[in-house]
Amino acid sequence: MAQNHSADVIVNACDGELGARKDSWVIAHHLDEVLSGARLVTRGRITLAAHQRSATLTTLTRYGVDSLEVPNRYVASEESALVSLAHGGPARPLTRRKPVTAGARSHSGRRLPPTLVLNAETVWRIAQIADHGPRWFRSFGTPTEPGPRLLTTITSSSLSRVHPAEAGLTVPEILALADTTLESVSAIWFGGLGGGFLTATDAPTATWSRAGLRHFGIQPGSGTVRVIGAHDSPWSIVTAALTYAAGQSAQQCGPCMFGVPALAADTTRLLTDPDPAILQRLTRRLDELTGRGACSYPDGVAGFLKTALNVFGPPCPAIARHRQTTPPPESIQYNSTPKKEERSA
Repeated sequence: MAQNHSADVIVNACDGELGARKDSWVIAHHLDEVLSGARLVTRGRITLAAHQRSATLTTLTRYGVDSLEVPNRYVASEESALVSLAHGGPARPLTRRKPVTAGARSHSGRRLPPTLVLNAETVWRIAQIADHGPRWFRSFGTPTEPGPRLLTTITSSSLSRVHPAEAGLTVPEILALADTTLESVSAIWFGGLGGGFLTATDAPTATWSRAGLRHFGIQPGSGTVRVIGAHDSPWSIVTAALTYAAGQSAQQCGPCMFGVPALAADTTRLLTDPDPAILQRLTRRLDELTGRGACSYPDGVAGFLKTALNVFGPPCPAIARHRQTTPPPESIQYNSTPKKEERSA
């Protein structure tokens, strides 16, 4: 479709999700292939998007790549927000009635040219398929979710690593990549703010795929897997994430401006005040928030909190007294590509 429209292509290398690092890994190690893959997609302009002051943007600038500097806000790297920014508007999601690939309207109503937004890993995989063929690509993953994938693991000590992986891996296999075992885990957080939690009890039967996690009401999302250790305080981690989410509003619709901060406030309040009315209000707000935002950001945050309530139970003062602050990921290790990905078809 991008070829038919000679659409512009934006390669999203922002790592916008909490804890995500795979975009920076792809750009650091496979920039030439990303550019080759993008040229296979379109005859139009190719721009790579990266957060301001990021190592990824520094790399793109060093190699003279046409770049889009994206504000360091969660929703700024959403698909339509990137399209708006690329065409001179604010980095805020657009209200859409059709895909932005076929053209959309700016916040002021101006018609925008067709623009396709693809993740950096996706574009890299396009180049790999061109080099190795579809049979090679389908040798990874499952019949319904084929292909190699990257995932980012974050341990309870906040060590972040990027790993080559594929759909269908068991949760114990993923924990092994992070040098962790089920015995040291109380829960696993998949997919950042758009994902949710899985108990250590359910982990042995779960697989890392959309189909494998759907049964538990969560999804792989951006490919982040955060370990909640046996000595971590889950609600300390959840409330920290909600506080962050509350400050990431695009400030253009009620659910984002008021709904997400209200969820964070109610959850934090419950850690000091176990008033059943607060929990009832929080539950009602979760239901009211879903499906009402200009983009899917409030939906993702609501779903994230719902899984936390299901897995950990309601927050309460007893939990707050045992809170342990877990720092955000500050380091990353890049694992080498496994031999299976190196071989040609």
